[in-house]
Amino acid sequence: MKGMTVYERARSAICPEAVMACLPRHLAAELSRQYVGGHVEELRLRRGGGSEICALGTAVGLRTVLTGEELEAILVALCQGSMYAHQETLRQGYVVMRGGIRVGVCGRMRTEGARVLGIGEISSLVFRFPRFLDLPTEEICRLLRRVHPGRGVLIYSPPGVGKTSLLRALIRALTNPPHALRLAVIDTREELAACGTAEASRADWLSGYPRAPGIEIATRTLNPQLIVCDEIGEVAEAEAIRDACNAGVPLVATAHGDTASALLRRRGLRALHESAVFGSYVGLSREGDMLRQRVTLAEDACRSR
Repeated sequence: MKGMTVYERARSAICPEAVMACLPRHLAAELSRQYVGGHVEELRLRRGGGSEICALGTAVGLRTVLTGEELEAILVALCQGSMYAHQETLRQGYVVMRGGIRVGVCGRMRTEGARVLGIGEISSLVFRFPRFLDLPTEEICRLLRRVHPGRGVLIYSPPGVGKTSLLRALIRALTNPPHALRLAVIDTREELAACGTAEASRADWLSGYPRAPGIEIATRTLNPQLIVCDEIGEVAEAEAIRDACNAGVPLVATAHGDTASALLRRRGLRALHESAVFGSYVGLSREGDMLRQRVTLAEDACRSR
């Protein structure tokens, strides 16, 4: 921050310069004047009004009104002029910028039969800004090494609570002393490497790989002691995860859910539970900037509420 002007400090406090560079001047100017008193978690841009920034769970409305053409121009800029290079993730409704910034894209889906071709008539863009916090990792490390050695840990919460931030902190903790494990990270959406996590860890990174092939490759070729990935839950992933566990490689992963018992109502996660892939489930909740953890051992998960 040293040597920056007051204007530049204000801009960097709201969102990264890479994002500001993609925005229309009148929107960037308004953002540069905003102060929210904490880390900005989301920037929500909507066609015709209703845009806002979100910090510590509180939304602050923006005066700027964006047209559909301006939203499409922002999306082109986010893709660095090449929508084709991002077509696979656009079909799934998002774009990932460098630094792990994920941008949800809403609009009219273009299809050809059952095949999704892309998104047009952009109606909103939702920027989610990663952050690295000094989050508590000791309990999960203890679960992995002492409570259920050889079995994994599944971290769960509703969206936006802090699962991915905790996973980044765990990657750093587990790859450095006193643990110093050999980690393979399946970074499907290229978000886990944000905030310098890749550089600060000694993990092996498979970026952009679908989860199931990434887990299979890591197990077969990288000799990891632990595999880490974000947002599991698909039935198609369960077999690859079970195979890794049967090969002696546990998994630390995240999933969306309110309770451990709710997780087990999803077929893919239920199959993993019945295969004893996870020794414990760690639920997250947040109060302000404080992240709280609730541990449920696998044998108690069906009874949890």
